[in-house]
Amino acid sequence: MEWTIVDGLRSVKFDLVLTLGLAALALALGYALQQRIGLLARSSIPTPAIGGLLFACIVLMLRANNVFGIVLDTSLRGPLQTAFFTTIGLSATIMLLRAGGWRMGFFWMIASLLAVVQNVVGIAVARAVGAPAALGIICGALTLTGGPATGLAFSNIFEQQGVVGAATLIIASATFGIFTASLVGNPVATCLIRRFHLASLPEAEVKQVEDQHQPVVGEATEAEGVAARAVESDARQAGAGLTAGVLLNNLLIIMAVMGAGALVGLWLTRVGVTLPGYVGAMMIAALVRFLDDRFGWLRIDMRAVEALGAIALTLFLVLALMDLKLWQLTGLAAPMLAILLVQIVVTILYAGLVTFVLMGRDYEAAVMASGHIGFGLGITPNAVANMEALTKRYRAAPRSFLIVPVVGAFFIDFSNALVITLFINLLPHA
Repeated sequence: MEWTIVDGLRSVKFDLVLTLGLAALALALGYALQQRIGLLARSSIPTPAIGGLLFACIVLMLRANNVFGIVLDTSLRGPLQTAFFTTIGLSATIMLLRAGGWRMGFFWMIASLLAVVQNVVGIAVARAVGAPAALGIICGALTLTGGPATGLAFSNIFEQQGVVGAATLIIASATFGIFTASLVGNPVATCLIRRFHLASLPEAEVKQVEDQHQPVVGEATEAEGVAARAVESDARQAGAGLTAGVLLNNLLIIMAVMGAGALVGLWLTRVGVTLPGYVGAMMIAALVRFLDDRFGWLRIDMRAVEALGAIALTLFLVLALMDLKLWQLTGLAAPMLAILLVQIVVTILYAGLVTFVLMGRDYEAAVMASGHIGFGLGITPNAVANMEALTKRYRAAPRSFLIVPVVGAFFIDFSNALVITLFINLLPHA
């Protein structure tokens, strides 16, 4: 720990160990608040979001009163994010992919359409308040559906379009989206679950599942039955317990896949393809899982993979939210705030009226709606954290955990890049 001057303010700089200690305190405080505040518990706000956002607010107040600043060492954020998405790739069994079926492509189409809607709404509001149309794209699919990584990849293009300080605006808009994604996603899903009485299965379906000796995972459809059997098969192969050896073996597999994915990412960069850094690891992980299912070389234990993925997600999310520079939002011009506030309302309405309805109007659809808000406003870890909080409170949603992370972390990056490029090219004629 050392004192330094950052942006003209005396600040304390924490090293990695102390940063992790603060993250532990933030998580503990978030858990305590969630348990004691009924609104947070009823809305299923993820614990990392509560603790991380509270810490960010404390930093903002200290800075606003010129007391001192806080600088965190968040160098683990990148590896933790990659580790989490590697576990998602390792979860992509052939049986589960088949269980996703047409719903995977359909949800991708719905998510891609939201990107179009966000850009249209952003440009319309920008023009209504007298701002440049390019600002509507920055505060639209670029940073909301796209996230900070996608946004920064296009920053030079917007600078060339005449948007001064595009990178700062991109970070501020993405920060705003991440800030709100975990706050509004689960209240919407909880409202849908209660409004349509989706928390439990009809009695006939419960009896059918019990007769088949299968856990209750959602509607008794053939596809979800396949998913349930795949999960049960993974559990049987995993053995009696999670020992240190099992966890270490699977951690080594994850680390090796992350290394191979980094090499794939370097190759993609050299050939001119710009994608988030974790995509390469996710692709390699899916291939490794396919080969392991076929030949059984590695004997991947899915309980260990899921446990390690949950740890990586929790730590990544709390570190990301603790490091939010909320003072960047306080300096936003009124037009930018107006666009972002409208985008929140539009995304919520889209998730409730389009995503939920078209994906089946059932419990899984409600969980998907929360996940869609998570990465439609923020980033995919927001989506997964939202869904994990919901399923922890209610019941499992295997179809959602299959479809939402894959679409939010991989497929949407391709279609969103095309949508953004299309709107940028139309700007001079808009």
